[in-house]
Amino acid sequence: MSPQRLEKIYKRQRQLHKQLVDHAADILSSDKFQSTRVHVQHGSIPVHRHCIDVAKHALMLASALRVRVSEKELIRGALLHDYFLYDWHDKDVRPEGLHGYRHPAAALKNASSDYELTDREKDIIRSHMWPLTLTKIPHCREAWIVSAADKYCSLLETLKLRHGAAAQYIENKKRQHRSAGADS
Repeated sequence: MSPQRLEKIYKRQRQLHKQLVDHAADILSSDKFQSTRVHVQHGSIPVHRHCIDVAKHALMLASALRVRVSEKELIRGALLHDYFLYDWHDKDVRPEGLHGYRHPAAALKNASSDYELTDREKDIIRSHMWPLTLTKIPHCREAWIVSAADKYCSLLETLKLRHGAAAQYIENKKRQHRSAGADS
């Protein structure tokens, strides 16, 4: 890759990061959002990184499609779309039922109690799993874009085309689970 191409990528990433900080510094710096670093989303990607990646890809998608959006609400909704605050791989802590169907409601409940949300931000969080959650159809452009960005990032993570630092975390959780079973 040429130095010019690398510089262009670097500048774009810095611009995206600045947009996130400009519109969501309170979310990014909160202890609860930081706690999502220890929960694995897809493959070996922590929820924290997944949400940041979705926000960045949603911004890029809106720009590429030249869709006018509320940048602030798009970013905030994307960052909070998986704000369910539990390890969905651990059957002892996750709510009953399938995580894919249940987590948007948990994320919305948590985000609503921790932040002042607009109707658009609520729509983004509530409907990001559409069409899996058939009755939760996105009602605004921002929700459609975040839903698409989430599917794209999830696909890359699930197919292990994007790797995270959580592989060691998963192994440690398995070890803890095995040792807890041996102690009983």
